[in-house]
Amino acid sequence: MFLDIFQYSFIVRGLEAGIIVAIIAPLIGVFLVLRRYSLIADTLAHVSLAGISIGLILGINPVLTALGTTVIASLGIEKLRTSKRVYGESALALFLSGSLALAIVLLSLARGFNANLFSYLFGSITTVAVSDVYIIFTLAIVVIIVLAVFYKELVYITFDESSAKVSGIPTKLINTILIFLSAITVSLSIPIVGVLLISALIVIPVISALQLRKSFIKTILYSEIISIFSVITGIFLSFYLNLSAGGAIVLIMLAIFIFIFTIKNHNLKY
Repeated sequence: MFLDIFQYSFIVRGLEAGIIVAIIAPLIGVFLVLRRYSLIADTLAHVSLAGISIGLILGINPVLTALGTTVIASLGIEKLRTSKRVYGESALALFLSGSLALAIVLLSLARGFNANLFSYLFGSITTVAVSDVYIIFTLAIVVIIVLAVFYKELVYITFDESSAKVSGIPTKLINTILIFLSAITVSLSIPIVGVLLISALIVIPVISALQLRKSFIKTILYSEIISIFSVITGIFLSFYLNLSAGGAIVLIMLAIFIFIFTIKNHNLKY
């Protein structure tokens, strides 16, 4: 039966965590995409791999160690970017390559790759524990509250940072908050889509929604719908067709993007 999936507790936990992540990712992604900060998500994803390696070696929940490393790295990236001594893209490259090298060294000390590592690289709903769901839910609440408090400032800076600065908005603080929230979101996404696909979960639903050329609020709403639909459908397909949940979710998102992009371009021709 189609609903047999709910008889398995690990699937239910995966769905709970997946829906939470699907809600949070576009909320952060819309600000990153519009500010052309999309590569930050990819960089923090690679940084989180170093954190996961530390967690596996020390026997600590890798989600927590990934959170710690991504938060520290996010603050370092923003510090370098605002110092004007290093270009933004160069700062990202430094952290991306450095964290990846650190992860490789740590994993070699831990005698290489193992099954647990691969589940964090590519995502696996079967490894989502009850503690992971609680951690993801708690951090998601934190992200939503902070976004709500600083929503007007984030929107203002997203569309006109110079004007916002002249108006007295602490742009440096708001930028730091945004990248800090990005670090949390990346850490939340690890158990569902894995390190290698995190940036896709944050970016693709927003890019797809932007093709519809709607208002800012409607863009967020459509990106939420695309994200939640993709995550739920991807988890169902992974269960019934024995596929990778992370890969299935991202492929569904890409299919939706291609569909919207094709339809919109076709309509523009006529």
